[in-house]
Amino acid sequence: MPKYRLIVNPISGRGAGAEAIPMLRQELSMAGLDYDLELTQSPWHAAELARAAVGDGCRYVVAVGGDGTSNEVLNGLMQAKDAGEGSAVMGVIGVGRGNDFAFGMGVPGGIKEGCETLRNGHRRTVDVGCVTGGLYPNGRYFGNGVGIGFDAVVGFEALKMKRLSGFLCYVIAALKTMFLYFKAPTVRVEFDGQAIEIPALMVSIMNGRRMGGIFLMAPDGENDDGQFDVCVAEEVKKATIFALILRFMRGTQASHPSIRMARTNTIRVTALRGTLPAHADGETLCTEGNQLTLTMRPGQLEIITP
Repeated sequence: MPKYRLIVNPISGRGAGAEAIPMLRQELSMAGLDYDLELTQSPWHAAELARAAVGDGCRYVVAVGGDGTSNEVLNGLMQAKDAGEGSAVMGVIGVGRGNDFAFGMGVPGGIKEGCETLRNGHRRTVDVGCVTGGLYPNGRYFGNGVGIGFDAVVGFEALKMKRLSGFLCYVIAALKTMFLYFKAPTVRVEFDGQAIEIPALMVSIMNGRRMGGIFLMAPDGENDDGQFDVCVAEEVKKATIFALILRFMRGTQASHPSIRMARTNTIRVTALRGTLPAHADGETLCTEGNQLTLTMRPGQLEIITP
């Protein structure tokens, strides 16, 4: 059995996953790594392949794709661990649009850089978050973060845009969301024995540091400290939203009066008025949820990093 099982999402990065395979094979052969390769065929298939890889005795399971592929592989590995089926070290080769999961783990994007990281083989242990609610009443794991509210809806809209990418895609999606779709829900946020009730533009619960490829939701976040970095943004006037977006790009949002920052290992967000649109690592948790509960599981995953 090869030591490395690569799970490739061929449609990640608008086809970049499939285009990466020849170069991927070349780089892995040059590095002398013993591997085999599986292609995903449907949503959640990467999770199933990752869990099967553990059962097959693979020592390293590598996600090749974007944040969604990494999230599914993470879930498959955690399911295998929870079921007592064994464990494997996770690797990441980022060829998606955002690659925020890889960024948070300290893994550089790109095929050559990702393969070099695998070849060097340095490992470290990181925390894993689990969110319960919405489409996942039994829970879904995440490695980077959960977004609730405005940023989730913007992400949903950005995914619909097939010809745009990067900041322009986000700006257009944000404009559509601001003026057509989004009304801030009133939420109750509970953590560490306290509760906040506010109309919330968004609530971000981070294990990593960045979302959307450029937005530093938790500029000082660490994914091995046993804590979530929480950012709660109160509802603001539409004209203020873009000023906030620029702050998130620079990681300076904490000084804005509408922002509250905190650290905790358990948090619950409940919709008191309206509903909760939410994502985990860019994957839809719910479009109209009522309550989400998040818990940190410290030191659960070994990952290959530079």
